Amino acid sequence: MLKNDLEKSIAYLRGELAKIRAGRASIDLVENIAVDAYNSKMPLKELATLSTPEPRLIVIKPWDKSIIKNIESALRATLAGINPVVDSEIIRLSFSAPTEENRRDLVRKAKKLVEETKIQIRQIRESTLQELKQWEENKEISEDELFRKKEETQKAVDDYNKIIDDMGGKKESEIMTM
Repeated sequence: MLKNDLEKSIAYLRGELAKIRAGRASIDLVENIAVDAYNSKMPLKELATLSTPEPRLIVIKPWDKSIIKNIESALRATLAGINPVVDSEIIRLSFSAPTEENRRDLVRKAKKLVEETKIQIRQIRESTLQELKQWEENKEISEDELFRKKEETQKAVDDYNKIIDDMGGKKESEIMTM
């Protein structure tokens, strides 16, 4: 259970960091945008081919040309400051390089996400330790087993905190190097 919860936290952080636009076009920014198509909301990645032929350009090629207006509407509603350009069968999204101030704001946002994830990891650790303590009180595990499991829990938390720090550092350098 502990590893599963820790993995969910890492997956959440990975997804949120991918959404931070670092001056480069990334398919992660658009692939999960909900588009009204076929009487339901569907993620863009299920409706079109997404590619980044250039560092500052995303090209969206819908498989069904009849939903191109729906995709354009969803992109306009979701991506503030980005103007989709419809070119008969494809949609182009051009991204400008962020200013130094914008990059610093993006770094602050990434650091905040990293810190929130670390807090979540600490909460997972505390609930696991409380559960272990309860097991020991109910005589389900011995005191020695409790001690060993506490150490395993702390090691897992330390390992995941290192992964979080690495992800944050990588994103920060990605944002600051243009």
